[in-house]
Amino acid sequence: MEEATAPLVVKPSNIKELAESPDLRFIPSNYVHNSCYSNSSATNDIDDSDSIPIVDFSLLTSHDSHQRSTAIHHLAKTCQDWGFFMVVNHGIPENLMKSVIDCTYEFFNLPEEEKHKFTGKHVLDPIRYGTSFNTSKEKVFFWRDFLKVFVHPHFHSPTKPQSYRDIMLEYSEKLREVARKLLGGICESLGLEESYLDKDLELESGLQIFIGNYYPPCPQPELTMGMPPHSDHGLLTLLIHNQVGGLQVQHQGKWIHVNALPNSLLVNTGDHLEIFSNGKYKSNLHRAVVNNKVTRISVAVAHGPSLDTIVRPASPLMEKENSPSAYYIPMKYKDYLEMQQSNQLNAKSCLERVKIPRS
Repeated sequence: MEEATAPLVVKPSNIKELAESPDLRFIPSNYVHNSCYSNSSATNDIDDSDSIPIVDFSLLTSHDSHQRSTAIHHLAKTCQDWGFFMVVNHGIPENLMKSVIDCTYEFFNLPEEEKHKFTGKHVLDPIRYGTSFNTSKEKVFFWRDFLKVFVHPHFHSPTKPQSYRDIMLEYSEKLREVARKLLGGICESLGLEESYLDKDLELESGLQIFIGNYYPPCPQPELTMGMPPHSDHGLLTLLIHNQVGGLQVQHQGKWIHVNALPNSLLVNTGDHLEIFSNGKYKSNLHRAVVNNKVTRISVAVAHGPSLDTIVRPASPLMEKENSPSAYYIPMKYKDYLEMQQSNQLNAKSCLERVKIPRS
C-alpha cells in the first residue's frame, strides 16, 4: 500500500520548482498541515455562500448626500459584522488589473537566478522574494512563493519583467486613492471627521506594500495550505486574483469561500484598523487553500500608517465612551510590522500581544 505522503523532508527553495517536479505524486512531510485538516469539522465548516458584502465605491464618493450617507452606514455594518467586502465601481481599469496579474505571473516564471537577485534578508527590505511565509521560523511550510515590494512612500520595483515597473507604479497609485477614500468613509462611520485617520496616522507617508502570491497546483491540496489563518497588519488590504478560487474568510465561526465578482477589489480590515477603532472594527481572519489543477495568482496591496507612527485608539473615540478606556497598547507601526513578519504566522497572535484585557 502506498503512503499518503512522501516521507522525505525538503528544505524549500521555492514552491514552483517543487510543484513542477516530474514525478511529484505526494507532498513532502514538512508541507503537511495536520492541524488544518486532521478532523472532519475543518472541511465541514465551509460555506459557499454568496453573501459577502458588496460596497459600491461610486455611492461612497457620490455628491448626493443621501446616497453617500447610506453607503457609509452600509460600510460601518460591513466592517463591524465582517471585516471583509468586495468593492465594485472603483474606477480602476480592468486592463490595468489584468496587466498586474499577468506581469506578476511573468515574474514568477523568470529563471531562478533572476528571481533570487531579489531574495531579501530582513522584513523591511524594500524588495523581497521568498517562499512560504518565514522559513527561518517554520517547521511546516506553506504551498506559496511570494514577492513583496514597498511601493510607498518610496517606490521600488524589480527590474524584470520589463513592463512591471510602470504597471506596478500606476496600479499602486490608483489603489492608494481608493484605499484613502475607503478609510475616509470608515472614519465617518466611526463618527470622526473624514480626514481624521489620514492625518492622525500620517497616510501621506503611509507604507504601501505590493505582494504577489504564487500558488501552483498541488497533488494533495487537502493536506497543505497556501497560507494559514491570519489577520493582516496595517489598515486595509486590497486584493485581486486571476479568477482562480482559493481565498477563504472566517465569518461567525465558519470559513466562507470567496467567489469574487469580475473586476472587483477584495478588501479586508487589518490589525491597525482594529486598534484605531478600539476594537469596534475587528481585523479579519482569512486563509488561502490550494488546488490540484491550476495555478492561482493573487496580488494583495497592504495599506498602513507611516512606519514611525505610534498607533493607538483614536482619542475622540475614547472621549465618547462613558468610561474611557483604551484596549490596545500604543506601538510604533514599524515595531509591530517587524514583530509579525519575523515570527510564525498564527491567527491574530501578534494583535493579542498588544491587547489590554477588559475589566
